[in-house]
Amino acid sequence: MNSIPWLNARFIPLGLMISLFPLLHACKPDEPEPPITESITVRDLPADTIIGITPGTPPTGGIPFGAGKFTFYSLENNAVVPSTDSASNGWDLAFRGTTIITNSGSSGPGMGGAFVWNGLFDELFSISSDSTFGTDNAPNYAIPTGSGRGWYTYAQAEQLVRPIPGKVLVVRTALGKYAKVEILNYYKGGITPAVTEPDSVKYKLQRYYTFRYRLQKDGSKNF
Repeated sequence: MNSIPWLNARFIPLGLMISLFPLLHACKPDEPEPPITESITVRDLPADTIIGITPGTPPTGGIPFGAGKFTFYSLENNAVVPSTDSASNGWDLAFRGTTIITNSGSSGPGMGGAFVWNGLFDELFSISSDSTFGTDNAPNYAIPTGSGRGWYTYAQAEQLVRPIPGKVLVVRTALGKYAKVEILNYYKGGITPAVTEPDSVKYKLQRYYTFRYRLQKDGSKNF
């Protein structure tokens, strides 16, 4: 085989060989690039939308209600999963009103779990090795429900639900992979109604999630 003279070591000064070594080393094909994960934004995911108001006045009446059904979602496939598959490993999170469940424990057969991390979504680069993932044990869930206990606050006087800034859901999926999830809004169109809007408008628009997530498909805890 003919050699290329300028690449033949006999014709390259020692100093030039040293300067070329990092470039040649960096191009070695047997060194795979680290996996890159991309953020995905899901908009207007319905979560047991309001279908009526209980008769009477608060606290026993005047309460909005839905059909009581969860919307099941696969982070892996970025898709809604039919409720007929709720007993499978095909979903990772499910949404009903302000309640979010994982595919774990009393909620499903998967290896799911979660905890709430305090910090900014873009600043969570890896999951600490000493992190503890909770699992669902109804009526208690890995992602806590109730105003100020998990990802949201609820102002009864305003009848509005707002995500808490700096709260990230760290999720172990049904198949044991890892994702970070940030709830961005709870209302259709991704816009929280004005406080002055009538309750009827707030009820109509609520229970539509906008959230973003990043899933590490290689099974590592790095994002």
